Amino acid sequence: MGRWDQTHQALKRAAFALFTERGYEATTTAHVAERAGVSEMTLFRHFPTKDALLLADPFDPLMAEAVRARPAPEPPMHALVQGIRQAWVHVDAESARELRDLLRIVAQTPALRGAIERNSNDTAAALTVALVDRGVPEAQARVAVTAVLAGLSTALLDWAQSEQDPLDAALSSALDVLGGE
Repeated sequence: MGRWDQTHQALKRAAFALFTERGYEATTTAHVAERAGVSEMTLFRHFPTKDALLLADPFDPLMAEAVRARPAPEPPMHALVQGIRQAWVHVDAESARELRDLLRIVAQTPALRGAIERNSNDTAAALTVALVDRGVPEAQARVAVTAVLAGLSTALLDWAQSEQDPLDAALSSALDVLGGE
């Protein structure tokens, strides 16, 4: 792992620890940078906003590629649902635990509810391009992507606040509904 990646991970770990200890709103970017042992300027080279420390999504490229690789005749919603289902299979138990903890912070912080939508713009763009690459008109692609992301956001936030289902069961259930099953 290179220096950039080490710093990036140190910032994410520091942010998560501080948000858990003090709460999101009581933690400043200066606190996070100090805990990670870097300057605040370095933090902003890695994360453009405070909320990006929590909400940057490493799964976007995986989901977009899985959607792009779906069979050509599949309708847009089916390609999205199945592509996302395929991409999420690669999430291990540790990543699922971290995701639940992170989403609990989001669910408990009213200021982050809008941030999750703003930060899903990159996900929406990646998935829209994947559908357009499959020949779906852009307007239709945006509608399908918006519907799927809204449904997944709701399901993930509900899951994070419960102790019930494992991530794969919660996602599978949500994707079944979104796919019309």
